[in-house]
Amino acid sequence: MAIAGIIFIIAGAVLGWVQKRQQGRCRQLKLARACQATDLEAAATAVSKEIGGGDWRDYVWLWGTIKTTTPLTSEFKAVPCVCYSSTVVREYEETVRQKDSDGKVTTSTQRGSETISEHSQRIPFDLVDPSGQVRVDPEEAKIEPVEVLDEFRPGNPAGGMLSFGPFSLALGEDSISGPRRTLGYRYRETVLPLDRPLLVVGMASDRTGTIVIEKPAQDYQPYIITLKSHEAITKSVDQSAKIAFWSMVGCFGVGVVLLLAAIVG
Repeated sequence: MAIAGIIFIIAGAVLGWVQKRQQGRCRQLKLARACQATDLEAAATAVSKEIGGGDWRDYVWLWGTIKTTTPLTSEFKAVPCVCYSSTVVREYEETVRQKDSDGKVTTSTQRGSETISEHSQRIPFDLVDPSGQVRVDPEEAKIEPVEVLDEFRPGNPAGGMLSFGPFSLALGEDSISGPRRTLGYRYRETVLPLDRPLLVVGMASDRTGTIVIEKPAQDYQPYIITLKSHEAITKSVDQSAKIAFWSMVGCFGVGVVLLLAAIVG
């Protein structure tokens, strides 16, 4: 009972860290300055006249539309985009034999899965709003994409070659005739498509000579690219902080009760 109490208290401490982190993220999202592309140009120009170019920084959020003249093409669905992630997961079953403390052997069939192909890519793009456009460098951003595919295809493909649209992959011998019996393959793909309204929360900078939205130098400032509104994403982070807080309180409460019961008992 004492061990269980300690485990609950440790879990409470971890949840306390999560709650503090989410609360800080929510505070920063609320502090981010709402602006448009021309606002950034005006601010950068004013600062450069005072102290020179290259040193201006501003934590901001913008709402606009994704544009690029050289889009990516997603692997499975061939969707024009600026970011995609494609995954193939093999689902299988296998016979497992286990021996208990009395030496009795039991046999069971268990299901499992393994990722056999995973590829993602992202490129810089322009965020266009009614006032103009600004460059966005998505490197290290937390991107919330759109799911365009989640499909399960049973069995092994003929000839040992997986294919989905333009994608193809030769399977290894273990995937075809190994001890694990293949049930099929699940294809998943997410994208950040073109011409969609988009929120970017990040650091506006002129360090490269042009204005770019990029990852903030401070880790506590979130860098987010999402199709959700600023209000929705802020509300979601705030809700996560509240859930973590009450979960922390519950874990500490249960942990203390269990420890006291162990001591009294």
